[in-house]
Amino acid sequence: MVAGCDGRHHFHGTTPISRCNKAKSYKIRPSPDISSMPTPDRFFTSLNMTTKHKNKTIATLLAATLGSLGAHRFYLSGKRDQWAWLHLLSLPLSLLLTNLLFNLPLLVTMSPWVLSFLASLLTALVLGLKSDEKWDAQYNPDSIQQSESTWPLALILVLTVGVGAMALIFVLARSFDLLYTGGAYG
Repeated sequence: MVAGCDGRHHFHGTTPISRCNKAKSYKIRPSPDISSMPTPDRFFTSLNMTTKHKNKTIATLLAATLGSLGAHRFYLSGKRDQWAWLHLLSLPLSLLLTNLLFNLPLLVTMSPWVLSFLASLLTALVLGLKSDEKWDAQYNPDSIQQSESTWPLALILVLTVGVGAMALIFVLARSFDLLYTGGAYG
């Protein structure tokens, strides 16, 4: 009498015969690959729900005009972008500092917003000067439409350079005035 693979005894005539010739083997399933797990982005693209095409001219215009409030970052990355919220918080923080530290020069108390403004002007230049192919690869990977830059973008870039140069010269001049004369000239 021999125990078979299923635990029962098998007999063939007078000699016991096991019905299985191999030892029972257990297959170990591999752990799931995390990169193949569905994420919200992969789930929606698998349903053919493509993201909206992001326009380079609009992003550059938002960065040049409302960039200190983070509008360009909200447009490009949505509400999850931490830098957009930091841009947005710079104005209330500057106003709070101005009210609490009213005896300090305005450039000092408004420095978070001024820094956000200068950074957004630089970002406008970086966004606007990016090639259309790199723009589409970064911000429109699933879009069927291709970006095509035209003259309004060039005009926005020229005005951004002018405003940025004037703002930077003002900040430097005022900083040196405060540093070397104690604000005697204004």
